[in-house]
Amino acid sequence: MNILSTVKLSDYLKEELNRSFPSVTFFHDYKIDAALDLLPVVDVILTYGEDLTEEHINLAVNVRWIMVASAGIDKLPFSILEKRNILVTNSKGVHAIPMAEYCLSMMLQVSRQAEVMLENQKLHKWDRQVRMEELYDKTVLIIGTGAIGTATAKLSKAFGMKVLGVNSSGVAVEHFDKTYKMSDVSIPLDDADFVISVLPSTEETRGLLNKEFFNKVKKSAVFINIGRGDVVVESDLIDVLKENKSMHAVLDVFETEPLPADHKLWDMDNVIITPHLSGITKNYLPRAMKIFNNNLEYYINGEQGKMENIILLRKRY
Repeated sequence: MNILSTVKLSDYLKEELNRSFPSVTFFHDYKIDAALDLLPVVDVILTYGEDLTEEHINLAVNVRWIMVASAGIDKLPFSILEKRNILVTNSKGVHAIPMAEYCLSMMLQVSRQAEVMLENQKLHKWDRQVRMEELYDKTVLIIGTGAIGTATAKLSKAFGMKVLGVNSSGVAVEHFDKTYKMSDVSIPLDDADFVISVLPSTEETRGLLNKEFFNKVKKSAVFINIGRGDVVVESDLIDVLKENKSMHAVLDVFETEPLPADHKLWDMDNVIITPHLSGITKNYLPRAMKIFNNNLEYYINGEQGKMENIILLRKRY
């Protein structure tokens, strides 16, 4: 079996692969366009999912499995993958810990007015009238109850919060007090002090969070987006934030990235911007490779049904 990796791995991860799978030939650290001669002979491709095109898949006549070393898969050439019935898995779950911690840190930052406190420190200003809020007994609505949403729910419960969730079917999920189906997403908005979107970018979700949605969010709520930027209609969000100065938004993802320097969001007092880093961690690749190693073991043994994170190509997730 031949495996092409366009993911740059550290030496110890390569050594671990070679040691665990001595019968497999690995082609490491290739850029996809430098591996065109290899594509016809590889059986598996390890990729971040952003470099593959339909032309590459057509060249890779023997490929039966693509492992994406990230959670995002929206840039894959789905049409040819579906036509060829190529197995696709991703690294869903590797971001859960850092992104859950990001959400809690941002909820605390807004509640404890960290920006005001830092500014007062710069001004040498002693002001004990700054209003402090607790997370305890607040309600957080998490739209998307997968690995990241569940990890965020678990941490939120540790702070004594009420946790509501939204998923496609409304099925109950551990650490959530109650879940709603996507068509009922507006029902819990009246109660939510924090609204967190962990939604992927799909045909169903793009532009889902629009003016109609934001107008139903509590006037004092904090909206956090760590999913995908195109789920939010940014112009609608800006309009609502301008009209309602009490509402806050914490945005880590955007319709256009990098966020243009002249974008209106930069200068809004009730917006916190971070440059798509909520999932960054030094543990990212080791966690992704653990999933790949386990899946490769199953794949070699013909136990594809046991593999983690199999993508439903028709649904794009």
